[in-house]
Amino acid sequence: MHDAITGWMFLLPFVIGFVIVFIVPIIASIYASFFQQVASGGGLYGSGELTNQFVGLDNFINVATSSAFWMGIGRVIAYTIVQVPFMILSALALALVLDSFLIRRVTLFRLGYFLPFAIPGIVSAMIWLYIYTPEISPIVRALNAIGVPVDFFHENIVLFSMSNMTTWTYTGYNMLIFLAALQAIPTELYDAARIDGATGFQVVTKVKIPMVRGAVLLTVLLSIVGTIQIFSEPTVMATVNPWMRLDYTPMQMAYNTMFGNISPGGDGPAAAVSIMMAIVAGSLAVIYAWVERKISQ
Repeated sequence: MHDAITGWMFLLPFVIGFVIVFIVPIIASIYASFFQQVASGGGLYGSGELTNQFVGLDNFINVATSSAFWMGIGRVIAYTIVQVPFMILSALALALVLDSFLIRRVTLFRLGYFLPFAIPGIVSAMIWLYIYTPEISPIVRALNAIGVPVDFFHENIVLFSMSNMTTWTYTGYNMLIFLAALQAIPTELYDAARIDGATGFQVVTKVKIPMVRGAVLLTVLLSIVGTIQIFSEPTVMATVNPWMRLDYTPMQMAYNTMFGNISPGGDGPAAAVSIMMAIVAGSLAVIYAWVERKISQ
């Protein structure tokens, strides 16, 4: 009994922080999603202060029937299909190289690959905006000079441009997860495989990669949830692309709804958009986990 109390006392600071930072905001958002801010006065144009009015499921119905919301969901799903597999494979390849005997001074490479993640997302997006802008980009100028015209802001290319931003930022982060999983594999398994005559390539494909499947599942799930919430990249790209609407992605839609740039606006409609995003992200994550489990059986 004493040990249990001691354990809970050590856990208590985390539980309090978790409730305050995570649980309470979720409950508050769910509560707010059933209200809309309306003018307290009457008349054709309304007047008076804004007051919260209970509207039931109206906010959710507005989001569920909004073509802009589902087009935004379609964009981020396409973005996920393009970006996540390339990022995960790149991160796994880097982790396998660092876990091999080919690289010396692993700490230096590990820090170098992780460094982009330490740069704030908005700053990273601004850096890539500079690289993509034809008038000032040395890369675009060099490509044009060799006869390869490219427009990173074109409507059919912009998702790939944003995918490159995210891949540059998060590949090193995911690599560290894979590297930790690889270094946790007992060396006895490698020794047994080599005694059985396995080559280095077979050790990688038959021992290392299957043993990090759990880490792959974790990184893919985190990436799915993250891409549904993509915000910095499209917001920065929209500064030079007027055709990118305020609701280009669901997170932009929630943000602009919150500040009244999209009608109906306010806390309630924005909370409904956020909750719908969470439902979509959770559904995609569950579907992926189910498919991955079926494939692994």
